[in-house]
Amino acid sequence: MELAQVRLLVSDFPVCYHFYAEVLGLKPQSGATEGPYEKFSPTVGSAGIALQDRAMMARILGELGDSATGHRSLVVLRVDDLDSYCEAITSRGAVLVHGPDFMTDRMRVAHLKDPEGNLVELQEWLLLRT
Repeated sequence: MELAQVRLLVSDFPVCYHFYAEVLGLKPQSGATEGPYEKFSPTVGSAGIALQDRAMMARILGELGDSATGHRSLVVLRVDDLDSYCEAITSRGAVLVHGPDFMTDRMRVAHLKDPEGNLVELQEWLLLRT
């Protein structure tokens, strides 16, 4: 089994597209700014994040509703320099809800929410396990 992607179901696709592409700086696969689907890739690594229009999936599955309640996902992105990255994304409109701060002696993190309220964790690994 191979993880293909993490897909977030969103209600306002264009706003979320802008957040992941312009604020976080992830690379969109096709440029489908209006949806109903787009995959984003980090500059390093193979894992990706995809956005899917919630209404489209609700029609397909016959469930889901118009909006999600509560936190149902956490997107985790690893960065080399947490402080510099946080400074860059806050200058582009991101609002941190926590950090940067130590999570463990091996990792610093910061948290923010995308326009739909999905949690995003930014990680800086300080020490690798030996």
